[in-house]
Amino acid sequence: MTSRADLVSFLRRLQARRDFLPSEGTTFYRAAHLTETGGTFTLERAGEVGVLSLYSEFSPSAETTLAAACAEGLGLTAVYVKRRPQEAAKVANSERDALSPSEPIWGEALEEVTALEEGVPFLIRPGADLSIGLFSDMRPTRAWLASHAAGRVLNTFAYTCGFGVAAKLGDADGVKNVDASRKVLAWGQENYALSGLDAPDEDFIFGDVFDWLSRFAKREQLFDTVILDPPSFARNEGRVWRSERDYGELVTLARRVVSPGGRIVACTNHAGVSERDFERTVRQALGEAVLEARFGAGVDYPNAAHLKVLVFEVTAADAKAR
Repeated sequence: MTSRADLVSFLRRLQARRDFLPSEGTTFYRAAHLTETGGTFTLERAGEVGVLSLYSEFSPSAETTLAAACAEGLGLTAVYVKRRPQEAAKVANSERDALSPSEPIWGEALEEVTALEEGVPFLIRPGADLSIGLFSDMRPTRAWLASHAAGRVLNTFAYTCGFGVAAKLGDADGVKNVDASRKVLAWGQENYALSGLDAPDEDFIFGDVFDWLSRFAKREQLFDTVILDPPSFARNEGRVWRSERDYGELVTLARRVVSPGGRIVACTNHAGVSERDFERTVRQALGEAVLEARFGAGVDYPNAAHLKVLVFEVTAADAKAR
């Protein structure tokens, strides 16, 4: 393994490439990406806390050395570790404590930290689980929503409602956030509160996204922007979801609740699905929709190809075809 001194020097060079982000009001970002570390680890920074994700086998001593180098190189007060399985959704709950320890591997424990993204505060819980409350690669998409989302917005697979916050801070008249976890929806309400946004319970809907899309369609309840950000893999009540196989079905359901001239924001972080294939899948489900914008991850994800975000405008003719 590389020496600690070499690791510190390497991490400081990476940090120097990102020094402009805090000056732009962003203290939550990826400080080291897989394409920069040879596919072995990533480092997320949330203020003075680091979250180290390991994608290859590290001995306990190597983990400690790397965490200490992260702390020294970036001036962090605590570093948490995540040992990443290939598909986190398949991991049994009994294994998650070992994969994502609640205590830091280096420094003093900090249960939560409020970090900024372009001046917007979000609550990060570094020891909570494999996911810590926000996905930094979605920063460009949240920025777009803050500038473009208008009217009624439906945020599906909402997690802690980062997209909902962005839309509400923009021109959205109302946002419905849907997720299968009450815990993360409550977390989302806390994120709303940090920005001084009203967070009525009726805007945070617990349940299965597919079920709720069908309910909205039966009620003829339409939205001007529908955001689709499903996991790559999920299992719920006997149903197994695989993004590469089932995304078209999701788009077909979502299309039924988009108002004429409205938008679908289709997202996938499945590295095994190419952007070309993803676009083809979405287009086949939408028909005559017009591609308005596309996004990947931010500048702190150099040469990243995992994230694909496509914004389609659903034409009036296509909406009538529902």
